[in-house]
Amino acid sequence: MGKFNFDEKVERRGTFSYKWDSIDDPDLLPLWVADMDFKVAPPIYAAVNKCAQHGVFGYATENDDYYNAIISFNKRHYGVELEREWIMPVPGIVPALTAVLQALTQPGDEVILQTPAYNCFFSCIRNSGLVAAENHLAYKDGRFSIDFDALEKLATSEKARVLLVCNPHNPSGRLWKPEELQRLSEIAKKHNLIVISDEIHCDIRPNGSKFHSFSTIDESYNDHLITLGAPSKTFNIAGLKSAHVICRNKDYRYKIDRQININEICDVNVFGVAATIAAYTECDDWLYELNDYIQGNYQILKNFFAENYPKIKVADLESTYLAWVDCSCLNLSGEEIKNKLIREGKLYINDGEMYHSPMNSFIRVNLACTRVTLKDALSRFKKVFC
Repeated sequence: MGKFNFDEKVERRGTFSYKWDSIDDPDLLPLWVADMDFKVAPPIYAAVNKCAQHGVFGYATENDDYYNAIISFNKRHYGVELEREWIMPVPGIVPALTAVLQALTQPGDEVILQTPAYNCFFSCIRNSGLVAAENHLAYKDGRFSIDFDALEKLATSEKARVLLVCNPHNPSGRLWKPEELQRLSEIAKKHNLIVISDEIHCDIRPNGSKFHSFSTIDESYNDHLITLGAPSKTFNIAGLKSAHVICRNKDYRYKIDRQININEICDVNVFGVAATIAAYTECDDWLYELNDYIQGNYQILKNFFAENYPKIKVADLESTYLAWVDCSCLNLSGEEIKNKLIREGKLYINDGEMYHSPMNSFIRVNLACTRVTLKDALSRFKKVFC
């Protein structure tokens, strides 16, 4: 029995929850958008409550504690050495990515990314007047890998400007190995590509596994690297709007800072600052138990499909709390599966087409929920596909 109760049911309907309240159907069970149904760690709750008790919620600023929390967490967990001046606070990864792209590219430039990929990547690229150059991940025996030969061809394009890396990868669940990141770095270096590494999911992975930040792969190329990070996915505080851009290159940093201000995303949230400090300095034990709980849910999901639908394959979940499931044996597209589950089972998951999946019939399932919720969802799935 752990110190924290992840089995506690928290009623989220009626709380302005995008996950639970954006669809007007009280019987619908949502396992879609990537936030967790767990209460935050007690130190975060205490820090936010202290802010609330103060009663004045004016404009906020970051202090030494904020920057030191980010620096210490990265050093403690990943051996990454950061300097304060490299860190630029922003309200979220998505607006930050847009600002970085707009600051360092010209309209018509190509952004290379591995697909399937987080859906907002495509809108960030499109809204910045850029072109998404999709490199399809290879898929074999429930595991995804990078097609480096195809990637090399995309990188030779005279329009190629950025290599966008999701590290770890959403939605495939891959925790990239150092040798894979090394190959990515070599290709970027050979073709003079700027690397943007979205590392928001890096803390969610099996205990004992190791995450390698892109910045640790080839330090000689770190002047061409921008890292995106946040406590939001890890500690379930997305609503508090706290994220950060890390950039070592002074010229890049100036351009990104200008674009952040042009896009008016330079303000931080007073509750987000307090929560970030608490999350990065006092919540390692909570994170450890969270990862065990998510892995437990992953095993339940795998066992369910192995016992009831042996032809449905769950991709290896090396990171994130988002299971990527191959349902090709059902002979339906991912969107058709999603709509059938909503209509007949009152269960809402994401379809693979949303992430530009090159493989048909994939769905994404959010495992950051209570065991009771997950088992209810699986029961609904079985009712629909009996």
